[in-house]
Amino acid sequence: MKFFIDSADIDAISELADIGLVDGVTTNPSIIAKSGRDFKEVIAEICKLTPGHVSAEVVATKAEDMITEGRILRKIADNVCVKLPLTMDGLKACNTLSKEEVPTNVTLCFSPNQALLAAKVGATYISPFIGRLDDITLDGLELIEDIRTIYDNYGFETEILAASIRNVNHVKDCALVGADVITAPPGVVKSLANHVLTDKGLAAFLKDWEGTGQSI
Repeated sequence: MKFFIDSADIDAISELADIGLVDGVTTNPSIIAKSGRDFKEVIAEICKLTPGHVSAEVVATKAEDMITEGRILRKIADNVCVKLPLTMDGLKACNTLSKEEVPTNVTLCFSPNQALLAAKVGATYISPFIGRLDDITLDGLELIEDIRTIYDNYGFETEILAASIRNVNHVKDCALVGADVITAPPGVVKSLANHVLTDKGLAAFLKDWEGTGQSI
């Protein structure tokens, strides 16, 4: 399973990339805008941190404008992936850009039917939002399972990019049901390494080792 980092924090992405835990990055214009930096400059900088896809989102709502924005974003770097909303206009833009061999990430997916449409128009990734479904007492993981079944039934190559990941259990469950990719905040990815017994065991080991008076 690929790990994408859902952030525009250059330092946080770089830290995880150095460890080998960044297969790609997802961003959105509002996150970057909060940093006060230029959108294109931030995307270009992130693209240098990973050879994997970096999702850069359009802000237009009409297909023709999305296509224009997508082509502009694609010129930033070879690994830019154009993020499009799951609307009829977004699907139309995805169809056009996919035919031009532009990688696409169709986002804001909340149903298997929507995911089926995205695959039909050639999306590189479909982004089902797990946490937001959980927020309204629906089962986000069930959506991942249903999409996995549909894609496997028909051999669709669109990758399932599980988004709105809130905690480490979301990551584990996505891995169990066959998501191709998860995108999560840096803090969630780093928390995957945490376990109280690991900390306890390491502390005991270090205490015993220090007691030997030896060094390596």
